Amino acid sequence: MAFAKGYAATDASKPLEPFTFERRAPNEDDIVIDIKYSGICHSDIHQARNEWGNSRYPMVPGHEIVGIVSAVGSGVTKFKVGDKAGVGCFVNSCTTCATRDLDLEHYMPGLVQTYNDVEADGTTPTYGGYSDSIVVKEGYALSIPDTLDFAATAPLLCAGITLYSPLMHWKAGPGKKVAIVGMGGLGHMGVKIGAALGAEITVLSQSLSKKEDGLKLGATHYYATNDPKTFETLAGTFDLIISTVGVTMDLNPYLSLLKLDSSMVVVGVPEKPSPIHAFSLIAGRRSLSGSMIGSIKETQEMLDFCGKHGIVSEIELIRMDQVNEAYERVLKSDVRYRFVIDAATI
Repeated sequence: MAFAKGYAATDASKPLEPFTFERRAPNEDDIVIDIKYSGICHSDIHQARNEWGNSRYPMVPGHEIVGIVSAVGSGVTKFKVGDKAGVGCFVNSCTTCATRDLDLEHYMPGLVQTYNDVEADGTTPTYGGYSDSIVVKEGYALSIPDTLDFAATAPLLCAGITLYSPLMHWKAGPGKKVAIVGMGGLGHMGVKIGAALGAEITVLSQSLSKKEDGLKLGATHYYATNDPKTFETLAGTFDLIISTVGVTMDLNPYLSLLKLDSSMVVVGVPEKPSPIHAFSLIAGRRSLSGSMIGSIKETQEMLDFCGKHGIVSEIELIRMDQVNEAYERVLKSDVRYRFVIDAATI
């Protein structure tokens, strides 16, 4: 085993603090990655503060990881030392399940999260990307296109795939009107990817404070949801609505914006349930769905797509010792649009 340095949450009520821990010994199918950058996701905050009720401590958050391969096992064929590699939201899955489906592995039993979980042995904790290294099976590591800014690519491993997957599944593209609810770390990726797919993108944000950014990143329209006229103007407009909001809100007004037989997809995860009225669904034969990240196969597809179109996250690069301040700023929506930790500062 080798020691790693990072920052950890040790209790739901305490700030993250420096933490030294052991990484598991590499197996023949593992690679070792020297982490260069790690994105901060809102779900890191939820889990560090036990807001979903399933936290394990000590916890090293982080599932938007990019770095350089420093060692490879004897059975590794996909990577070599010196390659750029990424790790997203999970590091293992069930390989023997009767329901195994490589396109849907993130929905199958046996998924092992990158942090706040245990390895397949059932005892070894998984620790995430707020650290200087990680050991991972080569089949759960991603190849990073050389054309993309390295630091700004990190958030694609969660925010990017979280939007790419529903946009692809619900067939966003030319001729489709798509609304992105929320112009934050997730939402701005939906704007960029949706526009690159050829869809007509509308941003629905609480105010117009980020309108200039939204239009610059690819949106055609931008509306404030704190204006009641927005819901009157846009009634029955959209083929697809994706909600990226991580706080509880009334979804019923948004459902009224869908066309007949269209869908609203939730990707943000609030702490508390959102109210839904049956008439919001049955009046237009509308669907309310959810979507969660993507498979390794689809995540690589997303990275290749972003490489082709030059898509990365809009980021603010921070030192590791700024992580607690960054958490508070995320909660205040005071970042445009994703914090990324420079692992060299650990």
